[in-house]
Amino acid sequence: MTFIWMDMLWLLLLVPLLIGAYIWLLRRRKKAALRYANLAIVKQAMGKGVGWRRHVPPLLLLAAVTVLIVAVARPAAVVELASSRATVILSMDVSGSMRARDVEPSRMVAAQEAAKEFIRKQPADVQVGIVAFASAAVLVQAPTIDREALYQAINSFDLRRGTAVGSGVLVALATIFPDQNFDLDGSGNQRDQLGLPSFGGERFGAPGSAADGLLSGTPTMPAEKHMPVEPGSYDSAVVILLTDGATTTGPDPVAAGRLAGDYGVKVFTVGFGSASGDVVDFGGRSMRAQLDATTLQAIADATEGEYYEATSASDLAGVYDSLSTRLISERKLTEIAFIFAGVGALLAMAAAGLSMLWFGRIA
Repeated sequence: MTFIWMDMLWLLLLVPLLIGAYIWLLRRRKKAALRYANLAIVKQAMGKGVGWRRHVPPLLLLAAVTVLIVAVARPAAVVELASSRATVILSMDVSGSMRARDVEPSRMVAAQEAAKEFIRKQPADVQVGIVAFASAAVLVQAPTIDREALYQAINSFDLRRGTAVGSGVLVALATIFPDQNFDLDGSGNQRDQLGLPSFGGERFGAPGSAADGLLSGTPTMPAEKHMPVEPGSYDSAVVILLTDGATTTGPDPVAAGRLAGDYGVKVFTVGFGSASGDVVDFGGRSMRAQLDATTLQAIADATEGEYYEATSASDLAGVYDSLSTRLISERKLTEIAFIFAGVGALLAMAAAGLSMLWFGRIA
């Protein structure tokens, strides 16, 4: 636990002063009682069994003052709270290697089913968007709470050549910040400063989908200089990126991750596929897809996200379950002064109530 107004804790020095004042009043009262000739009369007036009870209300009041002083110092602690995120972007690899069958029934089918199950577990008010990438990336479903539209978008995936992980990051970023002036047509003259070359390859996505034509170009970087923020500080959206292979085209994925970090967006990366990889025939060519864990870890590190590996369908389901739990709730440093204020008020009321009950007055 920490305190926002630490200096206010100096007020706790008043507690021993109050204790001293109470002891002084007790002694003064005792001296006044000695003036009476007959102490039996005094005891009779005080009633039976008053003894220890006369100290209880003052002690409760002293405890109330102590707790309220702590509340004034504004204590804060890391607590589990409901997440404030309103948008989750799933950026998914749809390159040809995703047809590999080292994961049953195939990497693509397992990834689709795990993604749909993840969506089902999200709160109803959380918007989910779908980005698919191979040699280029496209938003196949704009963020929405319509679960059926999301399932249809995932079911419409069409495998293509190439793997542009950086494209998957950047299109997700452009989706989260649609009001930013991202260079979507590749004409920005500043892109080389971030090491983000233009995308190659084909555009893809379900014709007539909600995103058709929305991100048909090549997002590289904002045309206007963006003032970087603390990585991971943007609480309204998060990106989950899944891929089964290394980048073969498009912008530098680590540089794209750093750009996401500059916008404060966390990117959780998921490497999918068996450790040995698998050889796949696609378009008359054979390819072996193996993870580039180093790059995925670097993207996650640059954005204060995390990297996960899944070598089977059950592993992937477990990863999405873990992410779902993390996104629904999160641990935050939160002010808890209200708890101390409430406890202090209850102690003060207890002191007043017992004083009235035992002595017929608040003293």
